Amino acid sequence: MKLDELPFPTDLYYLVEYDVWARLEADGTATVGITALGIKLSGEIYMCRAKPVDTVVTQGRSIAVVELAKAIVSVKSAVTGTVLAVNPLLDDAPQRVHTDPYGEGWIARLALADFERDLAQLARGEGVLSLMARHAEAFRELP
Repeated sequence: MKLDELPFPTDLYYLVEYDVWARLEADGTATVGITALGIKLSGEIYMCRAKPVDTVVTQGRSIAVVELAKAIVSVKSAVTGTVLAVNPLLDDAPQRVHTDPYGEGWIARLALADFERDLAQLARGEGVLSLMARHAEAFRELP
């Protein structure tokens, strides 16, 4: 797998272990979604259902479930907060997660609870590609 062909925007925060990202918005909220690597590793997503508005989520815990060809998988949140909005486009077109993971394929928007605490687990910037490469290699070694 060539990771240099997958996008990892340097302005996002990544929770590498779970293949998810967070984008800080100007209003102090965060938008979250699945990384391009997470999508490549999981395969085609047939359904994406986010936690409802007003649900409190914790970093590294479920924010959504996705249905894949042979499994239903929990998507973890990159940050801790309260769900303010879910992406309505995914109801009818979950493939947007594949075609535009960092744009129209976002999953939810959160009011942040304690971003400073979340930062300890997040990666950002130019070093993300090497972290994702190590993660992908470890994923391949699983039985």
